[in-house]
Formats: sequence, structure tokens, C-alpha cells
Amino acid sequence: MADTAELAIVHATTASASWLTDPTVFAANRKPAHSSHRYVIGETSEPKQSLDGEWKVRIEQARNVDVESAPFAAVDFEDGDFGAIEVPGHLQMAGYLKNKYVNIQYPWDGHEDPQAPNIPENNHVAIYRRRFALDAQLARTLENDGTVSLTFHGAATAIYVWLDGTFVGYGEDGFTPSEFDVTEALRNGNGNAADSPEAEHTLTVACYEYSSASWLEDQDFWRLHGLFRTVELAAQPHTHVETVQLEADYTAADTAGTADTAELNAALTLRNPADAMTIESTLRDGDGNVVWESTQACNGEIALNSGKMTNIAPWSAESPTLYTLTVRVVGHDGAIIETVTQKIGFRTFRIENGIMTINGKRIVFKGADRHEFDAKRGRAITREDMLSDVVFCKRHNINAIRTSHYPNQEYWYDLCDEYGLYLIDETNMETHGTWVANNVERPEDGIPGSRPEWEGACVDRINSMMRRDYNHPSVLIWSLGNESSAGEVFRAMYRHAHTIDPNRPVHYEGSVHMREFEDVTDIESRMYAHADEIERYLNDGSPAHTDGPKKPYISCEYMHAMGNSCGNMDEYTALERYPMYQGGFIWDFIDQAIETKLPDGTTRMCYGGDFGDRPSDYEFSGDGLLFADRTPSPKAQEVKQLYANVKIAVSVDEARITNDNLFVSTGDYRFVLRILADGKPVWSTTRRFDVAAGESASFEVDWPVDDYRSNAEELVLEVSQQLGNACDWAPAGYELAFGQCVVAGAKTTADAVDAAGAPADGTVTLGRWNAGVRGQGREALFSRTQGGMVSYTFGEREFVLRRPSITTFRPLTDNDRGAGHAFERAAWAVAGKYARYVDCAIANRGENAVEATYTYELAIPQRTKVTVRYVADTAGLVSLDVEYPGEKNGDLPTIPAFGIEWALPVEYANLRFYGAGPEETYADRRHAKLGVWSTTAGDDCAPYLLPQETGNHEDVRWAEITDDSGHGVRVKRGAGAKPFAMSLLPYSSTMLEEALHQDELPKPRHMFLRLLAAQMGVGGDDSWMSPVHEQYQLPADQPLSLNVQLKLF
Repeated sequence: MADTAELAIVHATTASASWLTDPTVFAANRKPAHSSHRYVIGETSEPKQSLDGEWKVRIEQARNVDVESAPFAAVDFEDGDFGAIEVPGHLQMAGYLKNKYVNIQYPWDGHEDPQAPNIPENNHVAIYRRRFALDAQLARTLENDGTVSLTFHGAATAIYVWLDGTFVGYGEDGFTPSEFDVTEALRNGNGNAADSPEAEHTLTVACYEYSSASWLEDQDFWRLHGLFRTVELAAQPHTHVETVQLEADYTAADTAGTADTAELNAALTLRNPADAMTIESTLRDGDGNVVWESTQACNGEIALNSGKMTNIAPWSAESPTLYTLTVRVVGHDGAIIETVTQKIGFRTFRIENGIMTINGKRIVFKGADRHEFDAKRGRAITREDMLSDVVFCKRHNINAIRTSHYPNQEYWYDLCDEYGLYLIDETNMETHGTWVANNVERPEDGIPGSRPEWEGACVDRINSMMRRDYNHPSVLIWSLGNESSAGEVFRAMYRHAHTIDPNRPVHYEGSVHMREFEDVTDIESRMYAHADEIERYLNDGSPAHTDGPKKPYISCEYMHAMGNSCGNMDEYTALERYPMYQGGFIWDFIDQAIETKLPDGTTRMCYGGDFGDRPSDYEFSGDGLLFADRTPSPKAQEVKQLYANVKIAVSVDEARITNDNLFVSTGDYRFVLRILADGKPVWSTTRRFDVAAGESASFEVDWPVDDYRSNAEELVLEVSQQLGNACDWAPAGYELAFGQCVVAGAKTTADAVDAAGAPADGTVTLGRWNAGVRGQGREALFSRTQGGMVSYTFGEREFVLRRPSITTFRPLTDNDRGAGHAFERAAWAVAGKYARYVDCAIANRGENAVEATYTYELAIPQRTKVTVRYVADTAGLVSLDVEYPGEKNGDLPTIPAFGIEWALPVEYANLRFYGAGPEETYADRRHAKLGVWSTTAGDDCAPYLLPQETGNHEDVRWAEITDDSGHGVRVKRGAGAKPFAMSLLPYSSTMLEEALHQDELPKPRHMFLRLLAAQMGVGGDDSWMSPVHEQYQLPADQPLSLNVQLKLF
């Protein structure tokens, strides 16, 4: 029986330009959507022929293209002046159209004002042409009364297709296949027999930049067009399995003594079944062992049922066990007509008592939202890109991906099945700009809303996705789309989804804006709700049902990872204690930036507006845990630790292991125990801690702390969870999680500057302009007029280019800008930079040391006084204290940062430090490992799309800044002082603040050492409204103190 969505597909022999603005026409002559199962003709003959590669292309204005007469589709059309383009690929990435990035607004806004479903007059058409000869296998299939189809797996935004001048079809929804039967066109094409060697065919595609479908595709992404996924031909034998729909259920035993069971049900639809005699089915495990088989007579609808099976391993992200179903269609002569293979994972996913469960266990999604994107290829990503993304997820404890906001390439689902990732499969739909403008919401205006003319297209989109992806065990949830308000069309989509698949839940966030449509989602889903808002729902319910939560909760988007972000993420993961809280998806996975060669030969990661595209939302596309070149951003460090399934609490006598896995024990992991003495590993052993899934256990550890306490200021006791064996995504020994605790040592925190203990062979000089201290090859000079230390040398090496200056500022992060910090804290941007030196006191401190105390007035109306005190001795040790007293007068905003910034010679670019690392950390993003780490100033400057605050390290005990020969300065916390924050970068805070792109930062001429008493957090709730949480801010009325000691070496 034909699907209702497919009944709406137009059948036509000629093209019509009117389809472009008619939302009721979304496909013409397109074949019904079906499963993406693998098959071969007979037992081995590959049925597909790729048409990827170089095509010819020419760009026209839509007004100049006549798709109804289509002269450009003629076989003999002269295309010698066409350009070349690689398929898959985007017209923009190949230089044929301008790159455009907008978020909510449509790209034509302000230039034109079409009203949906109309489209802009300025509409480009790419005329693609390609000649090909049919592969022998496909030609033989035609000879044997088979068929050949032509599939475009991804095309934006609307395509008309001709083969040898014959109109083939029309398609929209470029993220699911547009498949056309081209059998007759091939047979009748150019006068030659289709299987003859000279049978060259001409394929022509008119790909439109805009159609009515554009109104449904307002996702937050680059507006890229063209044939961006594979184009291929496929042959089908006369008798052919057209679609396969599987149910592979797994039932865990509910009582002791009973066995877990699994059951396979498969429905196969055959074309021309009378020409086949039997269907032979075999189910094998990963080792090739047969676990079930059957033979049955052939008819049009084949139902396979395995019955209850035992000894079947279930599928989950933790243990993604797959089986292979092989189905052979056998002819009356005993020959194999066709062989179908399908990977199967046995699992059951459902909502039980308001909680989503997989194989009977409550699930928590530790997820991310993922656009398909690559800096060089746009959305035409490769298999290597996809594999890299899966490996990143597994290595960073990400267990789920939302395919935001469109179905992904089919290979992605295969990888998620194989490696173990849960998926929310999302319909290609977002209409954000139809109901939101300038932060004003009018959800009743949203398209499609309750407009019947849009229903067919929207139902078709979810139908195409579900038919294609149904058999993937990784797909747990269907999503109706993104940010498209709500209405009756969504009810139709929801009903259709549950008609096809009664088992999987349906997700949609948009109904939160129109609570009368709460019935279109089985899940309470929200975007960027703060942790306290989520907690209110988990306790009280939604506005429509205030008697407690009725649906399981997920944040389909949270932790807006734009630039330097992902602070206070632990407030969200802490909600896992609520059974109906089932996790969330970080926005988003990868920065969307386009690598572009500049006229001077350098490259730039370009964002919106860099291509002259207006309107634009500029750098708002830079929200990824990965940078656009697929290198991890520093934020990933925090995500990995907080998403870990194994939590480790360490104390002086035990290690407590909490195993939040649902199915896998910790028995196969190795746990490496270490003692670090002031960051240096001094003791190590390996243990096995076997904790069952969902359980916690404490293990006694006999830490030999007394052996090392006397020679250390502190000891770190560490337990590291590591892979016991290599797997597909990481080697043996790869760390997944860790726990640490700090134990005080017997040594004092630091040796104070001590004039009595300093060598007597040094000199102290109190001049009229300067005071100097010399000893052991080192000299420090303090100016009475310039307000600080103006020279610090070791031999001929000078470490002070200008006196260290007070800083009360940090370069704005994207979150700072969005939350209005630039305006609110503008005074602090200059308060330290333009602080006025007002007084100094320089005096001997004993015979072998000098003390220099400088007083500054901050450049704020209160003229708050800050003191900077140096004590230097003839041993070469300099103590530095920077004191902010707290300002009680006036209503000052909180302080971004407080400390000093110090310009060093450019060669001092190496950093070794003992603190939280290895990546940058902040007050609200510090779930990092305490240890000794090495990096460089350049590597510590994270390449955020918009240069901003970066490179900070929290909890630093000491740091060494050196040149390549190993000479430099050691900075250590003072006696009894708390750890400090610091960074070493090739750029000053002002340079970072003023640059709009990384390549605009100047060639490094100095290194900039920043030593801070504290810095505010970076935030992460969102990047447009929410401030850094109060507990991670620095109140202006509270004192701040930096106390460190310096020594050159």
C-alpha cells in the first residue's frame, strides 16, 4: 500500500517552473523512500555506479532559465564554455557563488522581502552536465529486464533532472535521497543500445539556490548549495527487495534464573515476487557463526520471525554488538537472484514510567549537536571526516549525537552502529526566521504552523528520513525538526512517525513556545534552560502540567560552546541524580568556518561577513568542541571528564569507583595509581577494580605517602581509568577518566625572601633614581620614577622590556560580549591599563635585600589604590605582592581579572607549569588534572574564530618560562599563598581584544606573561544573554591578592 506521504509526489513528463514556489509540490517522479539496505545482484555483482567526480557547470539567474523547454538539457547542447566542479561539492566552496552565513534571519532579508512560499528574484541556478557510459553490470541488468535508478543523496535546494534530454524528475529536501527510475530514459536515450560500448549518456541537472523549500531550511549554518553528496546509479534485478524493515528486540530477564531473550522480526517488500521461489535467511554473529536461519516461499510481502533466541548479545553504545542478516532471493531454477545484507543490533528502547530506557536501563545522553562540516569542503564531508568524529566522541566520553538539523550521510549511521553512539535523527526542517525577529517571538506566525499547504512536504521529510534510517540500532529517537514553532502540521508529522514506528519516541522542542501542542513530542525538550530551570521542571512539571513532570527531560541544546566557553557544565551533569533528567546535547560539535586563501598567500578561517555576505551573523558559527580543521578545542578537556561514565573519588586510604555504565563492568579496565610529589611522579602501580554496571565500590589503597611526604610541599594521589586493551578507537592505556586528591607535604610552600640568609657577596644600591640588587649573576632594578621593576637580568639576558603593569581586564570572550560584559565592565578595561603611579617607598631590608612598594590609583572614579610590592635579595630571589583592597564606595561591576601583565623578550616562548592542565582552565571550567605540563605560548593561544581570552591556567603552584636553551624565569606561589592563575601568550590582552581574526594578530615580537590573583569564569549557559555565574565572578568590594616569587635561571 502506498504511503500517504508518497501519494503526494507529482508524476510528470515535463518540468514546471511553478513547482519552485508551490509548497504542495516537493518532488516529481521520485521513487518511494525505502531502507538503505545493502544488496548485490546474484551473490557478488556490485549494482552501483558512482557519478562522482568532475562535472561541468554554469551559473545562471533563474529568470534566464527555462526549465520547461530546457534547451540546456539536450544531448547536443554546446557546453564548451562551462566551468568544472567536483561532485560531491558546493558551488560556494568551488567559487561559483558567494558564501553566506546567517543564523535566524533568511539570507535575502533586507535585499528582498518575499512572502512564503515565494522566493527572491535574485535566485541562482547551477546547470550541471555530465557524460557517462553505463557500467557493464548495469547494462546487463537492463538486458535482463531489470531497472536502473539515479540517486542524488544530497542536493540544495531544488533540482530538476534530465537524462539524454528526457525529463527525469524534480526533488527538494536535499538531505534525504532523491531517487528516480531512469530505466526508460537509458533505453531510449541517444539512439544506441544502452549496453553498447558507444552508449554515452548525458545527465543534466538544474540546481536552484532557492525554492519554497528554502523556507523550511533556515538552519544555523552556512547557506551552501549544489550537489554536495554522492550521485550514483544503481541497478535492480527484475525481482528485487525494495525495502527492509527490522524489529530486533532484546528483553532482559526480569527474574533470577530466567534468560535474556532476543527476537528478530523483518518485513521485506519484493517487486515481481512471482519470478522467485524461496527466501533464504541467515543470521550470523560477528565471528560468522549461524545463530538462526530459515527458508520460506516467496511472495510480495515477506515476514521473517526468529522466535525467541537466547545467548544473543545486546547492542548499546557501551557494547555495540552487531549481527549480520543475509537474505537470498532464489529463483525457480535455483539460481541466486539477489543477496541482501543488513547489520542488526538487538536492543529495546522505550519510555517506561516517564523514563527512557535502553534494554531496561535508564539512559543518560552525554551528547553533542553535530553539523556535517569541514573547513575545506563545507557539508561535503568525507568518510575519513566521519570516522574522525566518531573517534573523537568515543575518546571524549560523548555517547550521543543529535543530527542537527537534518539527516546525515548514510555512512554516519553505519559508524554509529559499529562504534556505539546513540542518535536523535532529526528531520530537515527549521523555520526560525519566520516567527522570531529582533528577539521578539511570534510563534503563531511560524511556518509550517497549521497551514495545510505545507503538510505534505513536512510529512514527506520525516517519512524519507525514517524509511532510510529505520534499521539502524543507533537511532533511538526521531525528531520532527528544529526551532519551527508548532502547529497542526507537527501533529500530522507526529502521527505519521508513530504510524511507521510505534516503538521509538518522537522528539520536538518547538512546542515549548506553544504549549497547546505539547502532544507532538514524547519528551520534554528545551534549549538553553539553566540548570535551576530544569530542576524546577523535574520537581514541579511544565507550565501546562504543574503537578510534577510527565515526560522525560533532555536539553536538546545546552552549553553553548561558542569561543572560550563551557563553564559551569557541572551544574548540568549534577542533575543526573534526577531519574527523569536524561542528559543533553552540547551546541555544538564543530566550528563552522571556511578555510580561505588570502591574497598574500596566507590562510584564514573565515566566518560570516568575510565574503562580503550581508546580512550576516558573523562569528556566531564558531560554537564547536572541535575547531573547523577537526583539532580539539580546549573545551573538550572539561567535557571528557564530566561525561565520563566512571567516577573516581580518591582519599588517603581508598579509591571509590562509581560505575555509571549501564551494562559494562570496570573489570576490563586498568586503573593506574600514582603519587606525584610536587607534580613529579614518584610512585606508580596498576590495579584492577571490578565494579558492576550501575554500582559503586570502595577499594582500600595503601598509599606509601610517608615515603615521600618529607621531601615535598604536597603530594597528589591519582587514580587513572585506562583501556585495558586496544580497541577500534583508542590504544591500550588510553585514559578515560581520573580522580585525584591533594595531601600536604612536610616542606614549606616556598622560601621567603630572607635578607639574613642571602649571600653577603652581593650588593644593594639605593640610588637617587633607582634601587638595585645584585648577586649570583642576577640583578633587579627598581625605578623611583617609572613605578616598578624596570630590569631583571641574568648575565646578559634581560627579562623586562617594560615594567610589569597592573591588569584588571581580560580580552572579551564571545559569552562576555553576548551577556553585555563589554558595556557593564568597560571601566575595568582601562582601570589597570591606565592606572596612575602615585607613590613609592624603597628601603633596605636588612643588609642584603631591598623592598620597593609602589602605589597606583586605578583609572576609575573611586581612584582605588593598588599596591605592588617587590622584595629582592642578593640570592636573586624576588618576591612580588600585588594587592587590591576591595572598593566599598560606589556600585562597581565585578572585576574580569586582577594581577599583572609582563612583556618578555620574544624568545621566552616555552612554558612548563605545575597546575591544572594540560589545556587552559578557568574558575568555572577546571575539571582538569593537576600535574606538570609543558606547552608553548603559541600552542596555548587557542585559535577561536574571534580572538579572545585564552591560555589561562588555574591552580598553578609554579611555572617556568624559558627560551630554547633552557634559560628563563621561575614563578612560584609565595610562602603560605594560594595557587595563582597565569598565562603565557605571544599577544597582549589588548592585541587579542582588537583583532577580528587570528591572522590579524601581529607577528610575535614579545611574549606576554600574565600573573593573576584570580580571573572570572567563562560561562556557558548561552552566548547572548546569560552572565558568568555569580560564584565565579570577582566582586569589586572584596580584596584580591597575588603573592608569587620569581627567580631567574
